[in-house]
This record gives sequence, C-alpha cells and structure tokens, in this order.
Amino acid sequence: MSQTIKRAGVIGAGAWGTALAQVCVRAGLDTTLWAREPEVVTAISESGENTLFLPGVPLDKALACTGDLADLADADLILMVAPAQHLRAALTAFAPHARPGLPILLCAKGVEQGSLKLMTEVLAETLPDAAPAVLSGPSFAGEVARGLPTAVTLACPDEALGHALAEAIALPAFRPYYAPDMIGAEVGGAIKNVLAIACGIVEGRGLGRSAHAALITRGFAEMTRVAVALGGRPETVAGLCGLGDLVLTCSSPQSRNMSVGLALGGGQTLDQALAGKLSVAEGVASAPAVRQLSAKLAVETPICEAVAAILAGEVGVDAAIAGLLSRPLKDEREDSE
Repeated sequence: MSQTIKRAGVIGAGAWGTALAQVCVRAGLDTTLWAREPEVVTAISESGENTLFLPGVPLDKALACTGDLADLADADLILMVAPAQHLRAALTAFAPHARPGLPILLCAKGVEQGSLKLMTEVLAETLPDAAPAVLSGPSFAGEVARGLPTAVTLACPDEALGHALAEAIALPAFRPYYAPDMIGAEVGGAIKNVLAIACGIVEGRGLGRSAHAALITRGFAEMTRVAVALGGRPETVAGLCGLGDLVLTCSSPQSRNMSVGLALGGGQTLDQALAGKLSVAEGVASAPAVRQLSAKLAVETPICEAVAAILAGEVGVDAAIAGLLSRPLKDEREDSE
C-alpha cells in the first residue's frame, strides 16, 4: 500500500513519549505531542523542555505540545505512548478523533491487568479500524532524546505499512528494524520489564554477576515460551525487541524497573521502592498479569512468578530466591523444542 506520512501525533508526554516526539521532529514530521498534565504543556511550549519528565534535555522548537486530543485529528500517524495500564483509557479518549485506517504505533510495554491482553488486543477492542504496529527495543528515553545511537524493532503485519512507518521515523541514530510479528515484539517488551525487577533484586542482594547472567538467560527462555504459546515467533524474541531490550533493561540502574528491584533487593518495601518516582515502572503492574497469563497458557515462568509473588507480599526476597534455586534440574534443550 502507499502511505504518505507527514504529520505525527504522540499521545503521552512522559520521558519516552517526549523522546519519541523529538525523534519524529528530527525525522522531518510535523509533530504534536499530547500531554495529560497542563504543566507539561506549559513547560514545553514556553521553555522548550519537559521539566517534569525529561529535565535537562532541550527539545526542538518545531515540536508542538497540546492538552487537546482534537489537535491530533489530522495526524497521518499516532504514536501511543500512554502507560500500558492506561492505554485503554487513552485510546477510548482519542477514538472520536481517529479516522479508519489510521496507523497507531503502540509504544507502551505491558500486559493489561484483569483482561490479560496485549496492547494490540486492547487496540483492536477500542479502535478496531486502526492499522496496528508495535515499536519496541533497547532504548532509554534520555539517550534517544539526546540523539545517541539506538536500534529498535518496528513490528507490523502489513509489510508495506511497516516499512513506510520505519522510513518515516528513521534517523541515522534511530534505526527501526522491520518485523512482521507483533506478538513476539509485545511479549518481549512486557516480560523484560518483569525480569528487570528480578535482575535488580539479584544485584541488590549482592548475588554476583554469574547469577545475573543466569537470570537473564533463563528469563529469556521464559519470555520465548510465552511468546510462542501466544503465536509469536522465537526469532522475533531473539531480536532487538526481546533479547536486546532484556540485556539493556537488566543491566543498568537507569532502568526504572531494575531500580525498583535494586531497592527491593536492598531491603526496601515496594512502597519505599516506588516512593517519589514520577515515571512508571511497567514491570510492577505487568508482573501479576504475566503470572496469570502464564498460568492460563500452562507455560512455566518461575522467575516472573517469583517477582509477582514478591511484589504481592506473598513471599520474601530470600524465600523467593531459595525457591528458584531449589527447583529440579532440567534439560536446557527443552526450551527450544
């Protein structure tokens, strides 16, 4: 299909939404960023900086910011960057302004609590006439906003549209790689947040680099099992949106999810770990949903289950670690069969 993309709307002005809006402007798109918070609209419009969520990063003067979703009605592309647990509400609010066939690039990573649905499923229920796509991969908002080199996966079942979207937002330092498999991309993005909490706990407890590497590897096996059970492809999860994002998020305290795990591993309560954080740690909300989804699929995800149990206060950190270490030994090849 032929797709001309000149105007972009970005819904969600947290750190990641702001960074992606900056990408769109640099890529030559007429870009409008929608913010829920009036103070963010004011700050970006007057000072050219998102002082609340992305302080210290000057934004392009061409970036427009609004608090009215109607201002995004003429966009050729919408980047939906509302947090996963707020995605349904954001899509419902935007629905009156969306025309049939409008490409919606989903940029939030998570599994919806209650429904246990992926973000594309939420989109299909709220905007069934939209053209869905998923953006996921190893990317810290501050680095992307500053123009540091980043590569991500852009997944879309419509190959022509997927390539058009990738071309529209691509920069020399922001490289979207096309994939057809949205499920694999979504599962990778959702589960890596849960595993990042686990890696933070391991780090906070001082369990060593060997344990950290083992957790990433066994966590990747869990991620792959869930993706395949839902119809995703192992090779997608082995790419930027799965393994790549997992390595980044599990290896730096800059990760919001890993920082929560570090606090828990250091002896803090969940309330203490989350105190004072403006940005959302998606893994905290996704962990119970991933646990329920895994049970529904009859897929073993012991690391994700342990994280969910810790967050729910069902088990202490040391008991959860002991439980994982006492699991029966298994054949590693089982994960690839």
